[in-house]
Amino acid sequence: MSKEGSPSLEVHAEGLRVAVIAAMWHQAITDSLLAGALRAVRESGAADPTVVRVPGAFELAAAAARLAPSHDAVVALGVVIRGDTPHFEYVCQAATVGLTQVSVSTATPVGFGVLTCDNETQALDRAGLPDSSEDKGFEATQAALSVAVALKHAGC
Repeated sequence: MSKEGSPSLEVHAEGLRVAVIAAMWHQAITDSLLAGALRAVRESGAADPTVVRVPGAFELAAAAARLAPSHDAVVALGVVIRGDTPHFEYVCQAATVGLTQVSVSTATPVGFGVLTCDNETQALDRAGLPDSSEDKGFEATQAALSVAVALKHAGC
């Protein structure tokens, strides 16, 4: 299980500005990822987040690039489920490279909450639903906020 070895984070992000971007494909899954992200923001004490919905995972990077300069952290949420064509690989790679580029070029932490799964069952198990074993929306948000707090404390 991917959760094995994960850090236990308690994030205190009072006053930090956060943007949460969620794709709309597989709405039940992305809505649950968004709920987990919003819960993580609330629990951290960060300011009310800017929430933006985009059509799919491919569009996350463009929204993140626009929001990163005015926020302390950005969280990108989506799900791509493998199909019968190479489309899965193209979208996953574009989302990963695009969000990495945003984080590096803006020096803004980007939480990567894009599920890249072989099937819907795997995605549902990571979506933070009542029967899910993981909440990747919550985890991605905690990760981004943790880095933002560390950078702030380092004077960056």
